Amino acid sequence: MLMTSSERPVAVTQYETALTLRRMAMLQPYLPKYLLAPEVAVLLHYLPDERQRMLYATLWNTGARITEALTLTPEDLQLEGSRPCVRLRTLKQRRRGRGRPSADEKIARIVPLLDVDYVEQLHRFLATFRPGRRRPLFDISRKTAWLWLQQAVDRAREEGIEFTLPAINPKTLRHSFAMHLFFNHVPPKVVQTYMGHERYESTEVYLKVFALDVAPQLGVTFSLDHREYTHLLMRE
Repeated sequence: MLMTSSERPVAVTQYETALTLRRMAMLQPYLPKYLLAPEVAVLLHYLPDERQRMLYATLWNTGARITEALTLTPEDLQLEGSRPCVRLRTLKQRRRGRGRPSADEKIARIVPLLDVDYVEQLHRFLATFRPGRRRPLFDISRKTAWLWLQQAVDRAREEGIEFTLPAINPKTLRHSFAMHLFFNHVPPKVVQTYMGHERYESTEVYLKVFALDVAPQLGVTFSLDHREYTHLLMRE
């Protein structure tokens, strides 16, 4: 399976194998539509300013829903120390305000920030734009966020870059985050926690993509030369 890291390039053969696996997955409409890490790197390149790139880099690095990303504030970021992380709040939590949650209320999930370069980019972003501690990092509408992404895809197309997905939207980055973790062998229960899935079945759907690749990796075949086995069926 494809292994990726910010410190080494992705082998061409691994990338081609991952593309083939995704083409198989796209034949099943219920499976998630995702980009591979090299494709995300190219897509981010076509977002022309720092604010646009940081929004979609945040979706890619955290698996946040677009509504969660658009309400992120500096107060939700912990960038110092050896375990930087981000707090993502659900819509229900955002509506209820800052009071103490009830005993049965789901608390905001914490997602570790695994990429050192991304953490450094966040530091630079905060130093440049200086949002208030409780002000949104990206004070825009969902419609504007979608427009930024479609414009990036159009710019790429103008330069001959075609992404193989029929459509790319903010949720594509969320799916891509989950698949990237699985490509790097992060345990399913950990991915479930990072994604904020209440039901494991929501996480398990990503694993169904990898099920398409298990038997081919094991080298299973069905064709045999009958001449080598006829004697096994001969009557004594």
